[in-house]
Amino acid sequence: MTDNIIRLDYQQYRAVRRLVHDCCNYDNGNCLLLDDGEECVCPQSISYSLICRWFRAAVLPLDESLCAALLHRRERKKCVLCGGWYIPKSNRAKYCPECAKEEERRKTCERVRRHRAAM
Repeated sequence: MTDNIIRLDYQQYRAVRRLVHDCCNYDNGNCLLLDDGEECVCPQSISYSLICRWFRAAVLPLDESLCAALLHRRERKKCVLCGGWYIPKSNRAKYCPECAKEEERRKTCERVRRHRAAM
């Protein structure tokens, strides 16, 4: 099985570095999975590539926008309001989940305001 190695830009690298600390195999800069008697530095914390399969599967989905930007390049969409990347749940989605809630509240207020003004 060939894994396409994904290269990160600097902002993505910094976001990945912050997420590495949430990995259950990360222990003071070392990777418990690679520990075979001697300590081994966590490769994901020092690399500008996504190389750890465990990190991709278990930790990266914690940050949805970063996950969408890195892994789901064909399936992702750009939010109309904030410009962030997200994975749509339908083909009609225009907003990321956070902006969708705000936009729904805004439209509800506008609809109620119009209804009250018409009375």
